[in-house]
Amino acid sequence: MRILLWHGYLLGGTGSNVYTRAIAREWSRAGHDVVVFCQEPRPEEYDLAAARVVRPDIGGVLPVFVLDRYEGLEPRLLGELSREERERFVERNAAAVREHLPADVVFCNHVLLGAPVGAATGARFAVKAHGSELEYAMRGNEELTAWGRETLADADAVFVGSGHIRTVLEDVAGHVERVHEVPPGVDVDEFTPRPRDEALSALLEEARRDPPNPGNRDDRLPDEGNEDRLASFLAGDEPTVVYFGKLLYNKGVHVLFDALRHLDARAVIVGFGDYRAELEAAAPPRTVFTGAFAHRHLAQLLPLADAVVVPSIFPEAFGMVAAEAAAAGAPPIVARHSGLAEIAEGLEAEYPAELRPLASFRTGDAGDLRAKLARLLGLPPAERAALGEAARRAATTRWSWTNVAARLLEPFDRFDK
Repeated sequence: MRILLWHGYLLGGTGSNVYTRAIAREWSRAGHDVVVFCQEPRPEEYDLAAARVVRPDIGGVLPVFVLDRYEGLEPRLLGELSREERERFVERNAAAVREHLPADVVFCNHVLLGAPVGAATGARFAVKAHGSELEYAMRGNEELTAWGRETLADADAVFVGSGHIRTVLEDVAGHVERVHEVPPGVDVDEFTPRPRDEALSALLEEARRDPPNPGNRDDRLPDEGNEDRLASFLAGDEPTVVYFGKLLYNKGVHVLFDALRHLDARAVIVGFGDYRAELEAAAPPRTVFTGAFAHRHLAQLLPLADAVVVPSIFPEAFGMVAAEAAAAGAPPIVARHSGLAEIAEGLEAEYPAELRPLASFRTGDAGDLRAKLARLLGLPPAERAALGEAARRAATTRWSWTNVAARLLEPFDRFDK
């Protein structure tokens, strides 16, 4: 198939950026002709197999759902743009896509502005709803909601990553036809269990390769001095709990800290965000912050974890970090809500019956999380290893990118028969 994959943002980081580069890579590896349309200034840094990248000229203004920094662009909240500005952005992107038609399908990320771009190409198109546009831009904005609903009606397929996002989509936009539920994926070849000594040595080598970051001025880079700090902190076999993700209040890291205060465990906190200073002030004594980590770091860190906690107190479309931890054989414990609950269900399907409660905890309940961590960390080594193997099994059978990418094309295979 010839697939034109439209994504209005970057290829690095998390969320829909990871999603875009992963499915582009997998489709290309499967023999499809893939062209990616995005605003990534350095696409050569990412493995897209044979997929090509086009960077549309958008005129400098980038509509976003949450303000962030974008090199060479002016990010502005979608809801604050005028109708003319939104339509100009859509037409510039659609024009770039039309130059590469014909195609078997134009696959667009985000209800807004993906559905309008897809519709404006005049080609057969699909839309992947990611959740951020629904919660941060469309909900409560009648004009944007109407625009999303009207353009979604023309899509040949609409994909959601979980039952939770299907519910949110219909709650925000009303009934939507031709919806397919396909979870996001995880690179099960990159995230794998590794012997502890090998993983620690590789992690320190990755830290050694990090660029300078004097005074940790750039919060998108790892902290200065991570190699020495992690070598000391991770020495020995003390129980290790890991959190990785944005350092925002809504991510619930403060709940994890409350749970850890009475446990014999150390914590590694990975990420960046505007809540970091508050978290550092509130952190239990045996806690280390690393700053931002790339996959090359995480693939080495996660095998060192006895547990990975995903304590978010805000709805999540899908628990990507939990799936990555599971693939690495590090049992995740997730707050049981929204898309995270579906991760818990996948883990429970593989766990022994008596250990299924260790997949999740009650949202915001530090006491429940403390009890689950205490039980998991107190398991005999053989049982803990078996739990890690079960978590890995859940990831490979349910969330591998190869399976996800193939499932996304199934509706179009049926259309063509």
